[in-house]
Amino acid sequence: MKVLNINVSLDPLTGGGGTERTVQMSRFLSGHAQSCTILTLDIGLTCERIEEMAGVKVIALPCLIERFYLPRFSYSAIQKIVGNSDIIHLMGHWTFLNALVYYFVRQQKKPYVVCPAGSLSIFGRSRLLKHVYNTVVGNALIRGANRCIAVTELEREIFSTCGVRPERISIIPNGVDIASVPAQLDGARAHLGLPERPFILFLGRLNSIKGPDLLLDAYAQLKDPPYDLVFVGPDGGLLNTLREQCVQSDLADRVHFAGALHGNDKYQAYYAASALVIPSRKEAMSIVVLEAGATGTPVLLTSECGFDEVEEYGGGFVVPPTVDGLKGGLERLVRRENELDKMGNALKKHVVEHYSWESIAKIYERLYAEILEEHHG
Repeated sequence: MKVLNINVSLDPLTGGGGTERTVQMSRFLSGHAQSCTILTLDIGLTCERIEEMAGVKVIALPCLIERFYLPRFSYSAIQKIVGNSDIIHLMGHWTFLNALVYYFVRQQKKPYVVCPAGSLSIFGRSRLLKHVYNTVVGNALIRGANRCIAVTELEREIFSTCGVRPERISIIPNGVDIASVPAQLDGARAHLGLPERPFILFLGRLNSIKGPDLLLDAYAQLKDPPYDLVFVGPDGGLLNTLREQCVQSDLADRVHFAGALHGNDKYQAYYAASALVIPSRKEAMSIVVLEAGATGTPVLLTSECGFDEVEEYGGGFVVPPTVDGLKGGLERLVRRENELDKMGNALKKHVVEHYSWESIAKIYERLYAEILEEHHG
């Protein structure tokens, strides 16, 4: 089976959860003796990233306009890439690359699946452009897919509102590569510039949709918190605003900005933290909650992160995506600080049992085989 995965970026720092999903899914499909190719753009693509995906063929198109991820391409080359594939997997939604591949998929009558991974709703910036995109190609792309892949039950409902029939929707969650999680290292705090005092961690892009401003507002309202607050992640437009707020709130010595971390360094930050906080305003299914769970780190997350079960299994707390909601969640963490290790262990057990990429890749294999049988039958 020849699988072609489409994702506009493989950048480990700015690509987000959809990028990590594509990388890990491709690695594990390749490990299961499937032929797997990724078509992407060259933004942020490093030799280290390509080496990380041994066994996966990566085709990177030059990017002409980074703001809109517009590639330089050859029609004949894309036509050949699609033609050499048995099934195509489109990740994300608002991209010219997806629209381009969709054109050749329909032309050659190839089966395909689409996984927006939380990006299907019109939210955030460029709303007019998104409406135009849907009118021109987006709606047809979604409705014409052999399967629409939702990462949570909530996303299934979004597909339904787009007119996708229930039998064409499959729920396949995000996962984590359990075997690649490193052991905790001594001296990691100093190496990463993390405080020696206990701290709670934010890990993600510093932009509005991820909610770091909500978290900082909530933290500023706590009285004598026993934890510092550490922001880890690339600037998405809010870094200077957050720094200024720290100065105005007299929190400069309690709030730290560590920059972007990835790979083993990212996992060492999880280990060092007393808890991870995910204050997102909107998210399909947070991958960082799975990564934190793999290290035994408890989490506080909003109800917009697609992982409400974390509270059911005793791995943390779920709160509304508001300043008051996050403040209440932080206060609960403080009140139950003696139970944080127990909560982290409960989350780790749940993540290992249900969200390893080894098992999720097998779900994809079965789905692809079913689609191909339908397509050729």
